[in-house]
Amino acid sequence: MGLFERFSRRSTGGPAAVRARLEGAMAKRRLRGWNPPLENINALVASGGPRLLARARELVVTNGYAANACEAFAANLVGDGIKPSSLIEDGSQRETVQRLWLAWTDEADADGLTDFYGLQAMVAREMFVAGECFVRLRQRRAEDRLLVPLQMQLLQSEMLPFEKTETAANGNRIRCGIEFDRVGRRVAYHFRRRHPGDSTDQRTAIPETVRVPAETVLHIYRPIDAGQIRGLPHVAPAMVRLFLLDQYDDAELDRKKTAAMFAGFITKTAPEEPMMGEGAADPDGTAIASLEPGTMQVLLPGEDVKFSSPADVGGGYEAFQYRTLLAVSASLGLPYHLVTGDVRQANYSSLRAELVEFRRRIGQLQHGVIVHQLCRLVWRRWLETAVLTGALDLPGFAAAPAPFLAAQWIPPRWDWVDPLKDIQAQVLAMEAGITSRRKVVEATGYDIEEVDRENAADARRSADLGLRYRTSPGETQGARATPSRLPDPETDGPVAGAQSDKE
Repeated sequence: MGLFERFSRRSTGGPAAVRARLEGAMAKRRLRGWNPPLENINALVASGGPRLLARARELVVTNGYAANACEAFAANLVGDGIKPSSLIEDGSQRETVQRLWLAWTDEADADGLTDFYGLQAMVAREMFVAGECFVRLRQRRAEDRLLVPLQMQLLQSEMLPFEKTETAANGNRIRCGIEFDRVGRRVAYHFRRRHPGDSTDQRTAIPETVRVPAETVLHIYRPIDAGQIRGLPHVAPAMVRLFLLDQYDDAELDRKKTAAMFAGFITKTAPEEPMMGEGAADPDGTAIASLEPGTMQVLLPGEDVKFSSPADVGGGYEAFQYRTLLAVSASLGLPYHLVTGDVRQANYSSLRAELVEFRRRIGQLQHGVIVHQLCRLVWRRWLETAVLTGALDLPGFAAAPAPFLAAQWIPPRWDWVDPLKDIQAQVLAMEAGITSRRKVVEATGYDIEEVDRENAADARRSADLGLRYRTSPGETQGARATPSRLPDPETDGPVAGAQSDKE
């Protein structure tokens, strides 16, 4: 008895209903050629990872749509940075920690090219292109004169060889460059000493790879399947379409350019007779006749002129481009207008609906990948290093570090299509008790305590200067001077911005 018969006897829908539900498992004529191998994602990555990675990098460099999509992905994923807000209960300790962190972010990059939030953007781009990025936490010496002797070094996916799958001398398994112990925990990464594609680095290193303990390495990637050990490029589902579309566009552009170069063709019944207006010959000996604006050429008997009329691309070219790029955008999980920059067919409702779904996906990556795999672990290592080296004085940290490590990570704010309506909706939600002011402020990408401190400082400065700010419905906010005495119109004349107590 086959699978369908056994299953259908247990089902109340009968054999026809079972066959409808399991249609994808049938081997009829339509599906006879569809026989994909049942391989684990790790086997697919190990066999095709290097080629997939090389193609993805070339595509993002040479294809305009891929390059724009990569920048849009990184800009929306991390923006100007996913920033921490310490949850330490003691206000003075919390402010000290935040100030030291802000100062250290400028020293975070081991290469000295950017700050901590710039490193976040580089990680986001690597996730789009390579699907993964490695961050090595480097402890520094006291003579390096850093605020906190800790820096981050970014390593590309190529630095960890896909082909390194073997058994280590200590009995651990090495899979795609990652060493696992007997219970499946990551204990080390076997990185190359130099990038395999960097021809400018001619160092000879023996052995080729170096073992780096796992506690000093952060592996940032989006796990798609259970048990996945290496990342897949975010651009992978759209690579083939982008590559073929780019070839098609190049061929179409070259065809139109070639056709436009030929203004016309002159045929003669007597080739031995010279052609009127005939100029010099090209290197192959073919005569070339030039045309000038307004020329009326009288032809000799037997001569005929046929002007070039190259075939147009047709009315379906733009529609074909639109549908193809729409499929590319869906494959990338990015809105169409972010990939192409085309907003001609968009309106307020369509843009908002598209952005809501896109930002839901981005929020998932922000909290499930960037915060969990990068920010949270960097914050822990930074705080531990700062306390151990004396950069921070947090009594009780060694005995109970959890209260000091607690932090909330605030992603960058979203800019809406109509910000006025969104702000009004947020105000109504706060007044109704649906949300808190903290959540509304953090949704803008700022720390509420920092905003409150700035507001208090502004209020004190305004009071010291005798300025008063008032905003009422329908009135533009502005500063009005409050002098020490009321002006006398007869002696002082009108004073701009002065107001009486009755106001």
